[in-house]
This record gives sequence, C-alpha cells and structure tokens, in this order.
Amino acid sequence: MAERTTHLRRAVAVRTRCITESAAFTAAVFCLILGNAVLLGVETYTGAVEQWYDTLKAAEHVFLAAFTAEILLRAAASADRPKDFFRDPWNFFDLAVVSLAFMPFARENATVLRLLRLARVVRAARFLPQLRIVIVAVGKSLPGTVSFILVGALLLYVYAMIGWVFFAAADPEHYGSLGRAALTLFLLITLDGLGDAVRTGLEISRWTFLYFASFVLLGSFVLVNLLIGVVINSLQEAREMEAATDAGPRHRGTTPDARRDLREQLAAARRALDTIEAGLAHARPEEDRPDTTGPRGERFSARS
Repeated sequence: MAERTTHLRRAVAVRTRCITESAAFTAAVFCLILGNAVLLGVETYTGAVEQWYDTLKAAEHVFLAAFTAEILLRAAASADRPKDFFRDPWNFFDLAVVSLAFMPFARENATVLRLLRLARVVRAARFLPQLRIVIVAVGKSLPGTVSFILVGALLLYVYAMIGWVFFAAADPEHYGSLGRAALTLFLLITLDGLGDAVRTGLEISRWTFLYFASFVLLGSFVLVNLLIGVVINSLQEAREMEAATDAGPRHRGTTPDARRDLREQLAAARRALDTIEAGLAHARPEEDRPDTTGPRGERFSARS
C-alpha cells in the first residue's frame, strides 16, 4: 500500500511539474498578476467602482480562484518531495498571500484585503530574473545598510553639534537646535542648497568653508560610495545565488532524496525481475528442465 501511494505521488508530481515548468504556465500566471494590478488600478476610480461594482467583485473572485489553483499546482508538483516546496521562499510567500485572503479578518477588513491583493503584484518578481536578483540583493544588503546608517548617524550627530556650537546664534533657523542642524546637514548630503549654505557660512567666518567641505567630502562621497559598494557586493552575491538555483535542477539527482528514490526504484525493478524469472521457471517445458536421472536410469529428487 505504501509503495502504491509513493508511486501515485511520484506520478502526480511528474505530471504537474510538466505543467508548472512550462512556458505557457509561466506566461499565464504573469498575465494574471498584470490583470490583478490593472483591476486594483481601476478600483481607485470612484465612478468606475459605482458603475461596475458587481463586475469588479466577480473579477476579484476569479483572480483569487486562479491564484489558488496556481499554488495548488505548485504544491502538487512537489508531492514526491514536500520539503522542496517550502525551501523556495517564493512558494512560501505565495502560499501566505493566497491563504491570508481566505481568513475572516482579511475578508472583513478592506484595507488588509487591498494590501494582500497588492502583494500579489510583487509576485511578478518571481517571473523576472533580473528583478528577482535586485530584490534578493536588497535583502542581503540590509546588514551592510544598517552599518552605513549607524556611521551616517554618528557623522550627522558630530557635525550637527559642531554646527550648533558655531552657527546657532548667527543662523538659528538652520542650526538653532540639534534637530534643525541635523536636518540641514542631511539635506546637504544630497548637495541640495549647498551653495546657499556655504555663502551663509562665509558671511559668518571664512573657516566655515572647511566645515562644509569636510562634511560634503565625508557625507556625499565617502558614505554614498560605501553604500554603493555594499549594494554592488550584494548584487554579485544575489547573481551567484540565482545561478546556483538555476543549476540546481540539473543536479537534482545528486540530492539524498533523489538517491533514495533511485534505490527504491532499483529494488522494485529487482523484485519484478525475480518474479518474472520465477514465472519463467515454472512455465518451462519438461524437456527443457535439467536431467534428474542417475547413471542407471533411476530418477532422484533435488533434495537427495
């Protein structure tokens, strides 16, 4: 019974995998995501909602049913190896988005429901490799970005305190408090209004040029280039991960689960071969059987 169940699960997985890995299935799901995005855009117009409320509501149910069928097909494609389904973070994300749409709190809360429908649009990244690489790179760059934010906050704090000490009396609008000074310097990192700030500073003292020049050098060039380096490094790591993921199915046979499946198939083939040989031995004609007579013509059994 267990062997029959395993064989059935493997057959279902093979058939559904042929569907989910086809170009037509990918194109159909991508079109569904685009259609869902268009539907969300149409619902932002009050006149359209009032005129086609029933049609838009029916279209939403159709999209939900289609996305549910898609995730069920993807789950069936991993019926022989269920763990592989949850190893893919995109499968986990799709399952969460579709499942939450059926929860009572989501169905009763229009805001939550719209956010879940908006999350379906993000699923388009699954079918766009370059966009998927960028999203993965953003996630991998978060630790480096946190370090960048800490260094930037320290730089802003030090220069804001210096600006408050020297410019608070002359320019209270921009340096009257630590918060105003930090906001002014944060805008200067983007080089927005740098000319006006330098001119105002030169009216106070010539040495303010060193203050602004050093801050722009550290904030706009060193820190920004540091952030760019973190992002580029994360992009490279994301590309390597994507290449490894694409190469994974080619070497699927080397996984422990695949080796166990091959051993089970080999054992089943051996049992079938033994059954066939036994059937052939019983069906062999009398004259083809080995001679069991002794030297004087007496017959003897194989046990004697």
